[in-house]
Amino acid sequence: MRILVVGSGAREHALCWSLAASPLVKEVLCAPGNAGIARDARLVPIASEAIDDIVRFAVSERVDLVVVGPEKPLALGLVDRLQAAGVRALGPSAAAARLESSKVFAKDFCRRHGIPTAAYRVFEARERDAARAWIEARGAPIVVKADGLAAGKGVTVAATVEEALAAVDAAFGGAFGEAGARIVVEEMLEGEEASLFALCDGTRALVLGTAQDHKRAFDGDRGPNTGGMGAYSPAPVLSPAMIERVMNEIVRPALAGMAAEGAPFRGILYAGLMIGPEGPKLLEFNVRMGDPECQVILPRLMTDFGQLAFGAVDGVLASMSLRWYPNHALGVVLATRGYPGPVQRGSEIRGLETLNGLEETLVFHAATRREQGRWIADGGRVLTVVGTGATLAEARDRAYVAVARIDWPEGFFRRDIGWRALARSATD
Repeated sequence: MRILVVGSGAREHALCWSLAASPLVKEVLCAPGNAGIARDARLVPIASEAIDDIVRFAVSERVDLVVVGPEKPLALGLVDRLQAAGVRALGPSAAAARLESSKVFAKDFCRRHGIPTAAYRVFEARERDAARAWIEARGAPIVVKADGLAAGKGVTVAATVEEALAAVDAAFGGAFGEAGARIVVEEMLEGEEASLFALCDGTRALVLGTAQDHKRAFDGDRGPNTGGMGAYSPAPVLSPAMIERVMNEIVRPALAGMAAEGAPFRGILYAGLMIGPEGPKLLEFNVRMGDPECQVILPRLMTDFGQLAFGAVDGVLASMSLRWYPNHALGVVLATRGYPGPVQRGSEIRGLETLNGLEETLVFHAATRREQGRWIADGGRVLTVVGTGATLAEARDRAYVAVARIDWPEGFFRRDIGWRALARSATD
């Protein structure tokens, strides 16, 4: 089997790494990939949003399966186009991808199908004054979300009314382009955040791991929201009993609801959750693996991911099950200084070769290139360094030992990944 992975980040590197280990897979290709991914896959110089080119390539190369990493190609209908051309693809149709591509659709969908989520209101740009008035009446903390895709940066958890009003003005002022033409303003839920991933074939779902990530840029959960500065798996707050509640109250109703609305969900459904005193509530749906969550879930997966991917596409998950290594994984994201704002590309990263052979340690590349034998940073989030171990503390220690070997003055990282779970285990 030949598999094409679409995307260029650390998530896609983890996907390529996992698929390359499958005995079912003869060759892994990645479009467009990055310099680090080239160690695990053959790079194809096609942008992830170049839908026509990807379809033509998959057909001409007789690719057996396409695995779509990022959300944008899914929203643009890549899976629909591939299926129309006779190519199997792991990912939802554009209609099903609305669970992520439109916050308004997702919230209204939850209301229609009884999925627990935060109370909310939807406002369009012409209703700016009404949105501001509603926020002032409700008070803070409060959450403001751009309706469309904003690369993980369209959500403001506002501690003050002033911060929320500024988020409204930013969205309607064009900060997120068309993605901010409508906004969702919702209540702030109390509890502990976690994520559950489910592999779906349209009617059946298997739990594809749990994780907790760290969205804020700096230690102590300070600074702006990012695409994610680190993660660990499994998520302690998602006990077996709580996982079953999430599946029964959120994931399975979502699958049934999408099927009833004529858009069966096939692919990876990512439920961002708040676990509070009343149980799980949905913060948001995503329709693909998370980044950096993917990088800490796949190293724990014992079952062949290639086999699972084909099982989801072929609709046979009812006859499949998952097995996990009895370990923990923790990933630390290294980013260029200035992220999530504008960054200077082109700085050299030294010391990566010293990580080769480190016990229970992996490095997934997000934005690197090679120049004259040197590793060069080529974006915001650049690397995810993952440690695994029998305990979360052991996984954390291995990850940070590896990070300490990397010589990159132009980069930064959080030093407290896993703090919540480690604090809990210290008091248990």
